[in-house]
Amino acid sequence: MFSFFKKKPPAESPAAAPAPVATPATPPAEPPPAKSVFSPSSWFGGKPAADEAPPAPPPVAAPAPLPVEAMPGERSGWLGKLRTGLRKTGNSITAAFVNAQIDDALYEELEAALLMADTGVKATEHLLEDLRRRVKSSMATEASQVKLLLADAIADLLRPLEKSLVIGEHTPTVIMVAGVNGAGKTTSIGKLTKHLANEGASVLLAAADTFRAAAREQLLVWADRNTVEIVSQEGGDPAAVSFDAVNAGKARGKDVVLVDTAGRLPTQLHLMDELKKIKRVVARADASAPHEVLLVIDGNTGQNALAQVKAFDETLGLTGLVITKLDGTAKGGVLCAIARERPVPVYFIGIGEKLEDLETFKAREFAQALMG
Repeated sequence: MFSFFKKKPPAESPAAAPAPVATPATPPAEPPPAKSVFSPSSWFGGKPAADEAPPAPPPVAAPAPLPVEAMPGERSGWLGKLRTGLRKTGNSITAAFVNAQIDDALYEELEAALLMADTGVKATEHLLEDLRRRVKSSMATEASQVKLLLADAIADLLRPLEKSLVIGEHTPTVIMVAGVNGAGKTTSIGKLTKHLANEGASVLLAAADTFRAAAREQLLVWADRNTVEIVSQEGGDPAAVSFDAVNAGKARGKDVVLVDTAGRLPTQLHLMDELKKIKRVVARADASAPHEVLLVIDGNTGQNALAQVKAFDETLGLTGLVITKLDGTAKGGVLCAIARERPVPVYFIGIGEKLEDLETFKAREFAQALMG
């Protein structure tokens, strides 16, 4: 679905003209400048303005999903890439339905295939129990029908992970991004920055990954490519860089401050403590920040990804996930494990290196792509 990425106009002047994206700091005694209203977006959820009526609740019975060719152009192209990216994971599952009868042997094959796809024991047991119930309820007689019912079961399991990233409720919206080395954290930040900038949001980057020599330079390249500002200090303290960035974002009227933290393993307790410190110090600059704490995880790591989600969530209190490198992996079932054991929302999934290869997560799309 398309959603709106909006900024709230001040209550006393709802008809004020949009202001430039980047605005100078406003003295506390004066009212804040009017904020711009951004165009429709498939990426971000927006907070309605005070004078807008809340959206009507969705109908109880959802319409049948559209086939790929009937979807809007950009999303249709994305779905094709998603199917291709999840092929290795999906093939191992769908192979169980070839010339199959609906019997115990089919369920045993599905159990093995789901476990091989790193769906995890708990999620696999849940899916098979749900599938048996659906088969009995629908009186399915063909393996092809069971395949569609499994896609429905996976979609329902994953649906709680769907959530839009809201930009505009806070000014600036401070997003702290964590992840282990090699997960694609800095690249994902660059892609997110590009999408934000394209929609008219002013972004400030914080190069708080001061432990890895190339991280600062990599983020500088993204800042230059996206024509956004960056707060960076070679060899500086990560928490101090983050603090300066949030204050700079407030002073310069930025819409978003993206904080890139150092990649680390959850077993490195002293480095995990550094993440806690960054979060505490950011809160000193803005008592409500960070507004989002995202973890970038590599889809190729399978059950290890679930372990990372649990460890970082316990340390930081995660608000969302970015799953990268789902293309070419046979372990895409890990999203089912996350949904069953640690249902942290999945904001975005990535299936390649290009800008358009990072998109919002939709449970139905993922389930359909997984089942081919």
